Amino acid sequence: MTDSSAAPESVASETVAPDGEVAGAGLTHRQILTILAGLMMGMFLAALDQTIVSTAIRTIADDLQGYDMQAWVTTAYLVTATIVTPLYGKLSDLYGRKPFFLLAISIFIVGSLLCTIATSMYELAAFRAFQGLGAGGLMTLALTTIGDIVPPRERAKYQGYFLAVFGTSSVLGPVLGGLFAGQETILWVSGWRWVFLVNVPIGLVALFVVYKVLNYDQQKGVGGRTDYWGATALAVAVAPLLIVAEQGRQWGWSSGLSILCYAIGVVGIAAFIWIEHLMGDDALIPLRVFKNVVFSQGIVISVIIGAVMFGGISMLPQYFQVLRGSSPMIAGLQMLPMVLGLMTGSILSGQLISRTGRYKIFTIIGAVLITTGTFLLHLVGTETPVYLVMLMAALLGFGLGNLMQPITLAMQNILPPKDMGLSTGTATFFRQIGGTLGVAVFFSLLFSFMGPSIRDEMVSAAAQPEYRAAVVEASQSADPQVSTFGQSLIVAAQNPGAATGSSDSVMSDTSVIEKLPTELAQPIKEGFAHSMDRVFLAVSIISLLAIIGTVTWKELPLRQGRPIGAPEPTPAS
Repeated sequence: MTDSSAAPESVASETVAPDGEVAGAGLTHRQILTILAGLMMGMFLAALDQTIVSTAIRTIADDLQGYDMQAWVTTAYLVTATIVTPLYGKLSDLYGRKPFFLLAISIFIVGSLLCTIATSMYELAAFRAFQGLGAGGLMTLALTTIGDIVPPRERAKYQGYFLAVFGTSSVLGPVLGGLFAGQETILWVSGWRWVFLVNVPIGLVALFVVYKVLNYDQQKGVGGRTDYWGATALAVAVAPLLIVAEQGRQWGWSSGLSILCYAIGVVGIAAFIWIEHLMGDDALIPLRVFKNVVFSQGIVISVIIGAVMFGGISMLPQYFQVLRGSSPMIAGLQMLPMVLGLMTGSILSGQLISRTGRYKIFTIIGAVLITTGTFLLHLVGTETPVYLVMLMAALLGFGLGNLMQPITLAMQNILPPKDMGLSTGTATFFRQIGGTLGVAVFFSLLFSFMGPSIRDEMVSAAAQPEYRAAVVEASQSADPQVSTFGQSLIVAAQNPGAATGSSDSVMSDTSVIEKLPTELAQPIKEGFAHSMDRVFLAVSIISLLAIIGTVTWKELPLRQGRPIGAPEPTPAS
């Protein structure tokens, strides 16, 4: 095996494997596997964090008295990760992948440590935002690097290694998230705090591995300016729009604060476009890439896919935990069919693309499946058999698997190889924009619908003697949380306008639901289910745009590739 600490020149110079096979981009199969070891550590760190937090977030939010504020925690992380994604891609094109990969891991570790000491949802959101500054580079730089060393047609050969990372993290994440969240304390630290603390040892190992093995002869940009002003303008554009997406239901969509956020966002977008125009090819996202119609259409598709993917990943654990009473660990296991569907779709599409060089058909299949899956989830209720919900989740995952890999390959293939970091970073950026907006908007819709739906169900149930008896029983409970809720229902019965307080208390801490008598819990669950149904219907309508986009997308032949630094082939005389 090659010396992992060898200088870039020595790694690049060994171009023939013992069996004579050159895997692509001037590196042997063995050399590529050595580099992949570092990439997979970084990807594992990012992938594990997504799955472990999504399973535990309900417990975290309840403990910090902010169930209806969990979108802040999710969107804060996605906002910063989204904003810095193209910056990592651009800077790594100019100065190399390795230093920025190491920087991303270091920031992620520090952010994880900060998250473990959060005492409120606001603090946790701030620390997750800092953690996102590192997360934005982990996946992007890994995908960009594999794009450097393996041409598109051969990339599927190595896809199994990445799928092994995603598969392992997707299985471990929900289980670990549920295990940690389900414990009061572990080594004198609150159980859910280990959701973030576990990143520290993994991150330190990743730092060491990346430092040792991420060595190859990369073509870097010459000179150029760093577009920090563009990144700043992008932050000014994105942050207020995401804030109003989250807070609009409380402020009012036409309130003064909402209008101010709209105005700042528009000014930020205008400033970003102007700065990118002035920066030319040194821009964070050079405007020339949007002149490529195929690339631009791919960006639109990426936004839609991001919204559907993050929306589904965020909503399903809520269904299993709040409506079906699953523990965090069981909810994590119930998410596995979606994960397995995603992996299966990625494997099948990747292998077939490698053999045929055709990718468009898989994006169409994926778009149809995610539309079908989200529409079926719209029909789910409190009495729907859990196995059916898991099958629908598997269908959604299989659709996403047929979209993620082909779209990444296509976007890397559209622009020239010298723009590998730019194309990967831009595609990832817009997918995360879609995901960030999706989480903010879908959670905002969920909580906008939830309050009135729960209130209506409770008012309707109040006509039943069993419900009224359960209210009295709850008000006399020895559990302070249950008795407080029962007393609020008594107040609501005497003053119907006070019913809002009861529904609002559930939205702040859903843990009370499982403690209530069935007669009181059922109306709350029905209201929650009706709200979630409407959200999934909205997701399925948005997914229809993905079908239109993929059907009309032009397919370009995938590059076969040539060794890094090799001259362009000359035409035969």
